[in-house]
Amino acid sequence: MDPFEVRMHFLTLLRRLNATHQSIQKVVSYALKYYAQCGEDLWDCIVEECQKGSINNRINILYFLDSLCESSLLAKSLSISSSSSHQHANGSPSFYVEYVSRDLAKIVGYVVPEGRTGLPNLMSTKQVLEDWRNKRVIDSQTLDDVLARLDTRQAPAESPPANLPSPLRDAPLARRPSTSAFESLPRHEVVKRIEEDRERHKRLRERRWVQPISHGPNVGQLASFLPLTDDTDGGNELSIDIEFENEWETTSDWNEDDDDAVAEENELCFPGEGETPMDLS
Repeated sequence: MDPFEVRMHFLTLLRRLNATHQSIQKVVSYALKYYAQCGEDLWDCIVEECQKGSINNRINILYFLDSLCESSLLAKSLSISSSSSHQHANGSPSFYVEYVSRDLAKIVGYVVPEGRTGLPNLMSTKQVLEDWRNKRVIDSQTLDDVLARLDTRQAPAESPPANLPSPLRDAPLARRPSTSAFESLPRHEVVKRIEEDRERHKRLRERRWVQPISHGPNVGQLASFLPLTDDTDGGNELSIDIEFENEWETTSDWNEDDDDAVAEENELCFPGEGETPMDLS
């Protein structure tokens, strides 16, 4: 296909995007397939649809970008591992991660617009950005700046809308009518959003154990590909081994319950005389 056809087909895919894994992976595969040919044009399409789409479509695009970044980092790691020379490894692209990092503030501004219109996407957007920070997908300083801006998007409860009648504006907070009714979504959109949020959160829980981080210029960003480091590694030393630290912090100290559990497991695996051993098949 020529670049124009690639662009038009990609726009069609973006407009049909939903929260299902199949839909997202279809668009991700297409974007990676044509990255070398017209990656910049495809990124412009993403920004354009994120600006023009409905509030529900915009959060779908953000979750699509989450999968796109993950796939881009995996593709970069595979490219590095298959490189035949050190010089070629240095030139391995980060695919769309560089675009996301460059235009992150703009994308988040479209997904969570000013005012009450963007509030439905606020918490989900923060969740995605926090996930990116934990996985070291994007520079933490960039993410901190964007998250700090999002913290100012929360509409203050003590500021009633100007179009409320005077008696309602003067009423106590508990007696004021919900202002979301003035900008509510159609019922079918609300039901669709609930179903899509459920699908997205389920997928985030399934993928939470994958925690890519950066480690020097020539090493893939997936944690499973990283070498061990110590204090003598200088600038290349990992600040933390994320997966180990997470497990270590959530593991309790050894106690009597652990002794009982070990004794019980030993009894099952190595039974006494006359007892049947546990079936390990």
